[in-house]
Order: sequence, then C-alpha cells, then structure tokens
Amino acid sequence: MAPPLTRRTLLRSAMLAAAVPALPAAAGAEARAATLPPPAAWTLLPFGLGDVALGPGVFGAKRQLMLDHARGYDVNRLLQVFRANAGLSTLGAVAPGGWEGLDGEANGNLRGHYTGHFLTMLSQACASTGEQVFADRIGTAIGALTQVREALRHEPVVLNTEGRSGTAVEHVRGSYRYVDLPSGVLGAATEVTLAAWVKPTHDAAWTRILDFGNDTTRYLYLAARNARGVPRFAVTTGGAGAEQGLEGTAALPLNQWSHLAVTLGGGTGTLYVNGTAVARNTAMTLTPAALGTLTGHWLGRSHYASDPVFAGAFGGFDAWSRALNAAEVTALQSGRATGDLVSYAFDESSGSTFADASGRGLTATLRRTWGGPSHPGFLAAYPETQFIQLESMTGSDYTKVWAPYYTAHKILRGLLDAHLATDDDRALDLASGMGDWMYSRLSKLPDATLQRMWGIFSSGEFGGIVEAICDLHALSGKAEHLALAKLFDLDKLFDACAADTDTLDGLHANQHIPIFTGLVRLYDATGETRYLTAAKNFWRMVVPHRMYGIGGTSTGEFWKARDVIAGTIGATTAETCCAYNMLKLSRALFFHEQDPAYMDYYERTLFNQVLGSRQDTPDAEKPLVTYFIGLEPGHVRDYTPKQGTTCCEGTGMESATKYQDSVYFRAADGGALYVNLYSPSTLTWAEKGVTVTQSTDFPREQGSTLTVRGRTAAFALRLRVPSWATAGFQVTVDGRRAGGTPVPGSYFTVSRTWRDGDVVRVTMPFRLRVEKAADDPALQTLFLGPVNLVARDFATTYLKCGLYRDAALSGDLLPSLTPVSGKPLHFTLDGTEFAPFFEGTEDPTHAYVRRAEPRIVFGNTDSGVANPAKADGITLLDEVWAAAPFAGKPALVARVRTVVDAWVAAGLLGAADGAKAVSTASAATYQP
Repeated sequence: MAPPLTRRTLLRSAMLAAAVPALPAAAGAEARAATLPPPAAWTLLPFGLGDVALGPGVFGAKRQLMLDHARGYDVNRLLQVFRANAGLSTLGAVAPGGWEGLDGEANGNLRGHYTGHFLTMLSQACASTGEQVFADRIGTAIGALTQVREALRHEPVVLNTEGRSGTAVEHVRGSYRYVDLPSGVLGAATEVTLAAWVKPTHDAAWTRILDFGNDTTRYLYLAARNARGVPRFAVTTGGAGAEQGLEGTAALPLNQWSHLAVTLGGGTGTLYVNGTAVARNTAMTLTPAALGTLTGHWLGRSHYASDPVFAGAFGGFDAWSRALNAAEVTALQSGRATGDLVSYAFDESSGSTFADASGRGLTATLRRTWGGPSHPGFLAAYPETQFIQLESMTGSDYTKVWAPYYTAHKILRGLLDAHLATDDDRALDLASGMGDWMYSRLSKLPDATLQRMWGIFSSGEFGGIVEAICDLHALSGKAEHLALAKLFDLDKLFDACAADTDTLDGLHANQHIPIFTGLVRLYDATGETRYLTAAKNFWRMVVPHRMYGIGGTSTGEFWKARDVIAGTIGATTAETCCAYNMLKLSRALFFHEQDPAYMDYYERTLFNQVLGSRQDTPDAEKPLVTYFIGLEPGHVRDYTPKQGTTCCEGTGMESATKYQDSVYFRAADGGALYVNLYSPSTLTWAEKGVTVTQSTDFPREQGSTLTVRGRTAAFALRLRVPSWATAGFQVTVDGRRAGGTPVPGSYFTVSRTWRDGDVVRVTMPFRLRVEKAADDPALQTLFLGPVNLVARDFATTYLKCGLYRDAALSGDLLPSLTPVSGKPLHFTLDGTEFAPFFEGTEDPTHAYVRRAEPRIVFGNTDSGVANPAKADGITLLDEVWAAAPFAGKPALVARVRTVVDAWVAAGLLGAADGAKAVSTASAATYQP
C-alpha cells in the first residue's frame, strides 16, 4: 500500500527535471521539507515546480493534456515488463508495446526506459499540482519495483494460474523461465509417448513445449508452432537437415488449453492434438535410444539459442516407455494418467521444484535461461545479459544490446524524482542499490574497456546517467557513487571539447548531448574545470552552428558538418529528445554563468519545438509527442511515432509537466530574482515572503504585467531582454518608467525595496524577421518575436516568398503580411496561411521558405526594375534593408541612393534602372 501523502510528502519536489532547488510548497501545503543543498558553484538557484503555478495560456493548455494522460494511463501496464522479468504476476496487464515491449524495435531491448520517464512525469505532476492521484500512482510503481528487485535476487518461484482443473504453472512472456528435468528422463527407451497440457499465450514461432538434447545436432523436440504456425515434433541425430518430423494441420489457439501427445514406436510416429491424430509418419526410425545420453531435458526452452522461450502455462507433462494407442491417448483428455518415465502435474503453489509422480523421483526444477539470481541492487525489465554482453562488444548491434545504461538512467532518474516528490525512502533505496550495482560492475573494468564501451554507437549510449548519479551521490553521500559518475568519462570527446575542437560531425546527437549536462554536475561535485569548459564549448558547437530555427538539432539523429543547415533539412530533422536535452544543458550552464544567450536559446526551443512537439488533442492511451519534426516542405508531424513508447515520447511527457521550471531563478545570495521567460504564472518566494504573479497571454500578447504581493522585500528584479526585442523594451514600475536603457540580449535590472501591490509592466513589441540558413541564405525561416511562423500548404517544394514589398521604416517585415481575423499570430501572404509552429496540428507545414524578391518594390510600389543579386546571393534590396531601422523616410531614401550608386558603379545595375529605384523609394509611403 502506498504511503499517505502527508504535508511533508506533498512538498518534497526538489531535483525534478535535473535540478536541486529548494523544495516548493505545493497546493494547500503548510510546511517545507529539507532538501539537498545546492552546489556551491551555482550562482543562481531554481525554484521548485510547486513554487511556480502556471496560469491559463499556451503552456497551461498543453500541460493539462499531459496531466490528463498521466491520470488516466494504467501504471500496471508500465510495470508489466518488470514483473514479467522477475517472474511475478503481471495482474493481467498488457505491456504498452512499442519500445516498451518484447515485440518492439530490436526485440524490446530498451524496455523499462519508458517507465522511468513516466515516473518522472508523475513526480513532476505531483510536485506541481499536489494531487493525491499522482502520489498514489508513484507509490504503486515503487512498491512493485521493490518486489521486482527482491524477486530477481532469488531463484524463480512457481507462479500459479488457473488450470483445467485446479492450478497450473504459468510462464509469463518475458520471464525467461523453463522447467529443467533431470538427466536420464527417457533413458534408452525404444518406444515413447510424450504428452502435455499447454495453454500458449503468444504466437511466436519455434517456441518449445519440450526439447531434449545435447546441442543443435542430437535432440528431439515438440514445438507449439513452427514457421508455418502449426505444432511440430522432430527427432534427429544430424541437426535440422536430418530431422524426422511430424507437423500439425492447424495452429494451437492462444489462451486456451490444448493437449498434445506424440507416440514413437515400430518405426511410426503419430502427433495428436486434443486426442485426435493430426499427423503420422511411418518412416520415423529414430527413438530416444538412438540419441544416446542427453544433457538437457527442458520444457519451454529450445537448444537453439535464438528461439523464444515458451510463454503460457503447463498443466501437466507425462512420458511413457511405450507408444500409447489411439484410444489411450484419447482417454487422456478426460482423466489424468501417470507416465511411467516421468509425471508432473504442475500443481505446486510455492517453491522452485516440481514433484515427479512416476515413482522414479525425478524432481524437476524451475530455472531462468539467463542463470542464477541477479547481483545485489540490480533492477531492470530484462536480465543482466545486455550489460554483460556490452563489456565484450566492439561494434554496435542494438538487436543484441541496446543502450542498457541509457535505460538504467531513465529508471534511476525516475526513482530519484519519485523519492523527492513523495519522500518515499523505498525509491531512494532502489536508486542507491542501482548505483551500488553499477559501481560493483564498472569499477572492475579496465579504463580501455570503459572507453571502448562508451564510444559504441547506440549500444554504449548512457544518456544522462552521470547527472543522475551525481544527484544520487548528493543524497546518499557514498563516495562510491561519485566514483561511479567518473567511470563514464569519454575522454576522447571530452578532451576535444575542452580544447574547443569541433569533432561532432558524424556523431549521434542525443547520445552525446546529455553527457555534457552530466559534466556540469561533475564539475559541481569535483571542481574539475575541464568538465565545465568542455560543456560550454560543446554548447557553442551546437548553437547556432547545428541549430534549426525552432531550436532543434540533428538530422536522422546525427550531426553533420558545422553550419550545414539547408543541406540537412529533411523528414527526420530535429529529434525531439535533442531539444529536451539541449534545454537541460542550457539551464545547467546558466546556473554557473548568466550568459543571456542560454536563455535566448531556452525560449526559442521551448516556445517552438518543445511546445509544437505535443499535439493539441487529448488522449489517455498515448502522450502524442513527435519523434522527429521534419522541416522539409509540406511535412506533417507524426505524434504517434515509430511503434510507440519511444525516447522522445518519454522526454515529451517530462517536458509537458515542467514547463515552468525555468521561468524564474533566484541569486544564490537571495539578492536578485531573474525573470527568464514571459509566461502567465505565479511564483511563491517563501524566503522573501512574497509572490510574483505574471499576468499575460504571451506570446499572443506583446508584454507582461508582474504584480508583487506580500512582505516588504529588497531585491533586484532582473528582466530578460530577448535578443529579438529590437523594436523596444519598456519597463514601468507603478506606472513610472524605470531608469536605464534595456539592451536586446541582456537582462534589465530594477533594484528597489518592493512593497505589497507593486506592479511592473513590461512591453516588447514584436517584429517580423527572418533567419537565414548559413549554407543557403535564400532559405529562410520567419519569426514574429519569439514565435516561429510556418506556412501551411500541401506543396512539397519550398514556397517562394517576398517580404520587402511593404517593409516598415523600422525594418519590420510584418506589414507585408495580412493578419487573420480572430486567430492570433496567424497571417496570410499571397493566399498562404502562416501560423505559429507551437500549434500541435496535423497540417502540412513549411518551416523554411525560399526567399524570392524578383523586383525592386518599396511601400507596395513596384519600380518595374528587376532586383539584382551579387555572386553570393545578396540582392540590392537585402543591402538596402540591412541598414534598418531608419529614422524616417529621408534616411531610407538616402540609403537607397547610396546602394544604387554603388551597384551602378560596380556594373551590377543600369543607371536608368537605378534612377527608377530611387524615384520609387522617394514616392512610396511607409509604415513606421
């Protein structure tokens, strides 16, 4: 039973989303819990999720969709793969499927990761809202995972299910269980009957009901399904090519009891299904005696290692030393007969063995295919085998090993977040045990082995595990946990980045981005400047050199050469996980160095790719988050990517429940409050005894109002001036303009003693601007303030757009677009609608357009003159408007004359055409 959600439990939400802030006060709470001390190196501190309440707006609406998903999804489905691996009852739950199931990509080798993501989402939801439902779901998960770890530490025990009459033994799919019979079961029998009651629950081919043999040369087996989907019996002394066999005529029904029997004698073999002979072979000369001494007598397991383990139930197995006749086999349907070679009823209700009723005392044993109990602390949804195999791998093969330490990170992170959200010490114990287990394994490996492992694509990926382990160390205080974090050092990459040498071309993006957030935390824990320097330099290798306009990065999950943007645009650009992890890194770096560029990037990516990655539709079954966001022309976002339960859906669930985590920060000494993002929200700053409420519909509103309530408090209010705010940024306090000159790409400071009711008004007019692809300046993406505008059009080639036709004296291109009535931030241009990227629709979109300004036009007046271009693609109009803003029309006309004269002198424009251009500019009317 989950522990009750006490006031202290409700409030413990620090370290969520990879931070260690002071713990917030959740809704209705009256007390604070102790929390981790923030790293001494941090000059800024975040607030807890419960300290910042989101108000109505684009973020609140998106978050509500995800909270509803978190409330409605059955956590027992997520726990299914864990319970199955441990051989526990799955309570009838169906695994989520996709990457979180055995039928998913790469055989489900990543299963367990999504449960970790979900735990973090639940923890963030609990911390943000204080709702008991989230705490209850966390408690259910932690209780189950505690049972799973305990079960993995012991030999498997019988799992009962309802039999034909009484009980039977169940082998849950994913438990890798089989029954091991003693040697000599069949002896040197020259005739034999083998009979079993089975209830298969999965239709995988080549699952064995029984397989007695030495290897893949000498054996006999009975498969529930062969490649044709029907039962097959075979015996051979010369491998698969020499099998003598029997094949059924129809598939065994799933989830129903079936009786199978095979008789061998006198050179004839017969296969019976439910008492009816379905196959007979009169040329079966091989018998158990011909096989000689066999070493493996298994029920549910094949001697072919790639064959799946039987999933379903056994209701009995018997073997006779003679071939029963048809009537005797038929009689087995209505009553139980005891085989003279061996007889198991499988009606045990406990333990790991099965009694033999034949009188021969051949007790069978329940085993796992992967061997004995797991090592102390191990917790996963699959055996330790992937971790073991990784240590000897030299190349990537995710069908065998798919990022086991990546999955371990997701589980570890979820456990830490669960502990901090609900104060459940069981979660911390599970997390600490995982740390102990990893250290005991990795600390024994040579450094060369570790470097090789971590450098392997996909198989060696370990995600943000270093960050999580550093957080674990801060909680546990164990020196081994800090030592463990350093065992993930990937020296070749770290050294290159520390030296500011860009080696990212060809690397898998999301495999490496979270590594650098871990380096920042390692710097916090060790003081080694190499880690922080590498992280800072790495960030600047991505931003802006491998960044798309929406803030995302990567194409087909990989990085290409520096400054190749247009050349990488396609259907698989901007993996959503990359945006999530770049935000985490930006945030971590900002705690050390208040470079506004980090928060400019944060705003860009959060308001565009992250918001736009979540579909604006409710769904209890799926989180509806993109994997890739294709930036090719006419791309339609896929919110149910691949097979489901992907990494990006996992990080998408997390993103949507922590939108508010970076709206406000506070100086470590308490002397300043940073307003990083403009979003409707209310901050409770308990240490100061004040609340700060932002009232705004930003980005639909071009400004925000902040109201201070509570005690009198002295602090500096630092308001971020976005780098795009070139049309002005004005601050008033209680109606009076604040002194100072705001500079785009900086923070504007208002220092004073604040009193209850003080009101700060921030206005920042938006301008339409373009951002050009570094490798193709004519390929451009449009922004209105922080909002990326995308064209909605079914065309699959780049749309051509002209924007100078009615450009304002300020340089604002917005007058060239026509607002759509009743639809904020929607515009039309030449009949094509442009809309905010953050709207999660399934419209075909164009994030980039081909800029085309074929004629010299000013103030919507066409000069009739072609707009000439230089060899580098820069046009005459580009050069004119590059000097904006203009103080007035005379300044613009003077600029036109200067540029025209230069182009005429260079032979790029005829004198007569130049005169027309100048006269057109002089005659035109402009907006300010």
